[in-house]
Amino acid sequence: MKVLIGTTNPSKAEQFAQMLSGFGLEFMTLRDLGITQEPQETGAAPQENAMIKAEFYGQYADTVICADSGLYFDCLPLSDPRQPGLHVRTPGGGRRLDDEEMIEYYAQLVHSLGGKVLAYYLNGYAVKSGKAVHGFQWTREEAHLGAFYMLDTPCEARCPGWPLDSLSVDMNGVSFADP
Repeated sequence: MKVLIGTTNPSKAEQFAQMLSGFGLEFMTLRDLGITQEPQETGAAPQENAMIKAEFYGQYADTVICADSGLYFDCLPLSDPRQPGLHVRTPGGGRRLDDEEMIEYYAQLVHSLGGKVLAYYLNGYAVKSGKAVHGFQWTREEAHLGAFYMLDTPCEARCPGWPLDSLSVDMNGVSFADP
């Protein structure tokens, strides 16, 4: 069965392909199909945005898998305009940042918050098969199980598609960007 991985992030596409290897699926990417259009992500939660993407990219393939994430800092209320939430690449609803701009922006933000913040990603997923779209989202409690620290000083290593890994360390202080 052919499955379209509905993301412009090559690292996310590779992650899906690795996660689902061994199931006899053939994966296609947006790049493989020459798809450059992106849907407007107007959802209020990662699952909603993943479902919007799955519905949109479903016009190009019978089966589509999509994901969306929000980044949250424990030290900020959800209503704080500095809270990244669903706008990780477009903080404050501004222009889309490239990887290096993201590192610079979040290093400065974390610095303004004391240099080290507890953070977590809230992930949502969607699969469109035929006309049906099914979604799933972690709870905030489940997302906290994967909490990590974001620092104000990036390491030298870079992970294309995952720029904030250079600012992120696990609870033991090991960088996400270390090989």
